[in-house]
Amino acid sequence: MKAVICGSFAYDNILKFEGKFEDHLIGSELNNVNVSFLCTEMRREFGGCAGNIIYNVSIIGGSAFAVGALGKDAQPYIDWMKSKNITTEFIKTFEDSYTAQAYITTDLNANQITTFHPGAMQYSNLIKIPDDGSVTLGLISPDGREGMIDHTKQLIDMNVPYIFDPGQGMPMFNKEELKFFTENSLWTVMNDYEFKMFNEVTGLTPSDISKNNKNLIITDGENGSSIFTSSEKLIIPTPKVNDPKDPTGCGDAYRAGIIYGIMNDMPLEKIGELSSKLGALKVKSFGTQNHKIDDEIKKLL
Repeated sequence: MKAVICGSFAYDNILKFEGKFEDHLIGSELNNVNVSFLCTEMRREFGGCAGNIIYNVSIIGGSAFAVGALGKDAQPYIDWMKSKNITTEFIKTFEDSYTAQAYITTDLNANQITTFHPGAMQYSNLIKIPDDGSVTLGLISPDGREGMIDHTKQLIDMNVPYIFDPGQGMPMFNKEELKFFTENSLWTVMNDYEFKMFNEVTGLTPSDISKNNKNLIITDGENGSSIFTSSEKLIIPTPKVNDPKDPTGCGDAYRAGIIYGIMNDMPLEKIGELSSKLGALKVKSFGTQNHKIDDEIKKLL
């Protein structure tokens, strides 16, 4: 039995600006901006929510595959996944578009300016989840709007429980749509900021979401995470990282722990511990798919 991970695949272009944005912006002229930042350092990484999550699931030995869309520049990403023994059967290439691209520029104050092109992920709804009885768990993560809706409906029709992870895709949906995703999910996971946005739009509280034997996870970086059930709230600490390198993708690593834990019938405390340690492990490496599991993770598997 397998989990299906529905979401985005993207190339992350990460640039470092050896200055401060504030020194190049005129406060009184923000309605008339024409500015350029010279960045002498740049990294190109494999990314996207589904890409990052399936990578993390694969390195811990989970049984899962991903559904998502790539563009005409897909081959390096396809080759990378195959080199990691990640199945690409349901990751489709659309030749009339580029793969989604993120350009992230960070200054010396850790401020970021990001430009994102969705590219092929807008066509993810054209890819169907296989209805052959092999899928026992789904995850809906940020993707094209229609893809998130259609894949959720397919999982519901297949009677497959799923995790709802709206992330940065949340602004695409209105109150009723967000309630639809949440009320039909078995698990919902967001970070602290995302949940505040979600609460503003829907009015739903943790107790509203976690009733009827459902679970809600709210992560809060180094402050840890909380797992809400209909009967309790578990506080999961975040392991201390002495030399953090790059937080990008730590939330996706956390979500891989949730998938693995559910698929292997782990108790909630152990799911939280595994997920938190995977997120902390990711922070120790640059990029979202360059880390390898250590002995601490292996002990939990």
